[in-house]
Amino acid sequence: MARWCYRHRLVVLLIWVGAVFGLGFAGSAAGTDYANTFSLPNTDSTRAYDLMEKAFPQSSGDTDTVVWKVDDGTVRDESVRSRIEPKLAEIAKMAGVGEVTSPYAADGAAQISENGRIAYAQITFTEQANGVPKATVEDVVETAQAAERDGLQVELGGQAIARTEEAPAGIAETVGILAAAVVLFLAFGSLFAMLLPLVVAIAALGTGLMATSLLSHVTDVPEVAPLLGSLIGLGVGIDYALFIVTRHRRGILRGMKPEESAVTALNTSGRAVLFAGGTVCIALAGMLVMNMRFLDGVVVATSLTVVLSVLAATTLLPALLGLLGMRVLSRRQRRRLAATGPESAEASGLAARWSSYVERRPRSTAAMALLAMLILALPVLSIRLGATDQGNHQESTTTRQAYDLLAEGFGPGFNGPLQVVVAKGDANALVATIRTTEGVAQAAAAPPSQGITVIQVVPTTSPQSKATDQLIDRLRDEVIPASGAEAHVGGVTAIFKDFAAVTGDRLPYFVAAIISLGFLLLMVAFRSLIVPLTAALMNLIAAAASFGVLVAIFQWGWGTELLGIGKEGPITAFLPVIMLSLLFGLSMDYQVFLVSRMHEEWVHTKDNARAVRVGLAETSRVINCAALIMICVFSAFVLSGDLEGAMAGIGLAAAVALDAFILRTALVPAAMHLLGNSNWWLPTGLEKRLPHLAVEPKEEPETTEPFRQAGSASVVHGYVRDVEGAPVERATVTLRSKGGRQLDRVTSLADGSYILSVPAPGTYLLAATALSYGSRARQVTVEDGPLVYDIELTEASELSETSKSSEEEADAVN
Repeated sequence: MARWCYRHRLVVLLIWVGAVFGLGFAGSAAGTDYANTFSLPNTDSTRAYDLMEKAFPQSSGDTDTVVWKVDDGTVRDESVRSRIEPKLAEIAKMAGVGEVTSPYAADGAAQISENGRIAYAQITFTEQANGVPKATVEDVVETAQAAERDGLQVELGGQAIARTEEAPAGIAETVGILAAAVVLFLAFGSLFAMLLPLVVAIAALGTGLMATSLLSHVTDVPEVAPLLGSLIGLGVGIDYALFIVTRHRRGILRGMKPEESAVTALNTSGRAVLFAGGTVCIALAGMLVMNMRFLDGVVVATSLTVVLSVLAATTLLPALLGLLGMRVLSRRQRRRLAATGPESAEASGLAARWSSYVERRPRSTAAMALLAMLILALPVLSIRLGATDQGNHQESTTTRQAYDLLAEGFGPGFNGPLQVVVAKGDANALVATIRTTEGVAQAAAAPPSQGITVIQVVPTTSPQSKATDQLIDRLRDEVIPASGAEAHVGGVTAIFKDFAAVTGDRLPYFVAAIISLGFLLLMVAFRSLIVPLTAALMNLIAAAASFGVLVAIFQWGWGTELLGIGKEGPITAFLPVIMLSLLFGLSMDYQVFLVSRMHEEWVHTKDNARAVRVGLAETSRVINCAALIMICVFSAFVLSGDLEGAMAGIGLAAAVALDAFILRTALVPAAMHLLGNSNWWLPTGLEKRLPHLAVEPKEEPETTEPFRQAGSASVVHGYVRDVEGAPVERATVTLRSKGGRQLDRVTSLADGSYILSVPAPGTYLLAATALSYGSRARQVTVEDGPLVYDIELTEASELSETSKSSEEEADAVN
């Protein structure tokens, strides 16, 4: 498929352009129909909701609030009333506004605080919050706040009002893409190479978001789902393309033609991307076992975006590689390739030095990394799941000001009243009992309908307070059973409490399921028990540390206002499930990429120390680059204006940073050095029963395997000489596969002769280097018999002049 996409690149590009614009047009025409359904089956709040829906059908519109406060006098003063009432009347006449309930009406006394300084009016729109035109809401806000003067403060709250404070659509994605572009340019040094992952990710993200908006018309998709889809889709879309482009560029630099390099990259790294994308989708689908309707839409949106990211990386990307050809390399790399030939595959630089350091000091490295993770994980011991509301918005927002004013005037519990729904029994007696219950500020019963009575209960504490949770338990466990009535406690606060309780109860089973799944997948892929066990432990450590960071910032409030994400509060109840799913998938990406290279070296050398050292040296740079991109993308979602999105972004950014920079590049390799050859142990009986799952295919399977079966082998031999024809003694001559794996290495004799063993006919990379001489690397093709190949090395001083001359010639040509 990769070769077909490469050769038919214009067809592939047209298909993708048609898909992007087609889905974009359809999504824009159809609009969105997102729905937040937090109710859970077999919970007390759901039973209350079902009874209320039957007896009191909800009005079609969203109800928001206008709140005002005077510094002196009361809100009943004529100077205040004459400013507020005309504005309320003007709002009532606006298109899209159904009703305005004023405190100045005959039955509006309850809407004025006891001290008379704060009052509120309720605005009922003709549509739910998402259906109200934003222009209408902005007119309401502008009209109401026009009544302000010195000593008179006017604020507005509610779901529709909150829409006016949302950040411009796409700002988080745009910032994330720009940050990723900088990282990619620094990594590749090429504008075209930088653009490839971005184009692929944007195409996948655009089609994913439009498809999600269309699916919202046929299934319940929560408002936060497209935001989470953008977050994960942008991250994995860029990373998947990065892995493939990196492999492709490396192939060209080692002498392969662009088409063959692209096919090889897709056949190796592309397979790893398929494996990684599949594990992410499996982990996301694991949320379905939680049996929460709210999460179903999240699974749909995020999984769809991941699938499209994989599809774009395996079809659109090879087509783009075909368009660019050699331009996927920077000009400097192209000049160097033309002047000096293919480069050596030996890892060097900081990655190689760090890998050697970990090998020399595995105990101290592991101890320091583990200590850092445990310290960061400590705050998770105090995690409290719940829900955020407008009380967590930034202090500068009108919704937060309205929330605070209502709490000041009518009590902290006014923003989250409870609803006790009475199906049978004496409702009046229950109201009297509830009024005397500890933690209750007010309780009043509405007129019954169809034999069902709703008691509005205002707690003395805020919706996010532990005391409010205790009041709900007290009503359910003590007050209602003692009254003999059949009643259920509902309302938004009770629903979120039940949501958090159910999440907490089912979370251990969910964690066990995804950890077990990861263990099985890695055991089959790497034929080991210790490697998947290590990965499972690392996933748990990474999850604990990332949630510790989340608790410190969002629950303890360490830097929330500084980051511009509002007031501290409980961790959103659904976030652990989503974060664990995504963290599992992303950790599998890095684990597979790291350990697959180690496993490859182990298979060929049976030297664990070398396998771990080489695997870390050759993959850590790409893993760290991919992680840095994800950190930029995830952190940018702080700018989304959505608190849940900011939580997910910060949490995932912390998880990726800790996973890539501490676990995969320090703790995992250090532990594998300490465990030695036991890393690769698998019982013989289990080995025979397990299916074979190769993350990456064997190199050159079509060429080498048939000859190996026939027992065929050959040699490359010749002489190493300088430009004068004199033999070069003690030159190091290395034979490598096209993928860079070392197959044989020898030292030339006194007459400059060498002989290398070749496993089978095929194309290989032959490299030579010697003290005081430059290095030389060329591709050689070995057929049925031995190959005679003489190597000419240039002295170092002459080599620099030759390279300089070649570069000048290349500049002149360009």
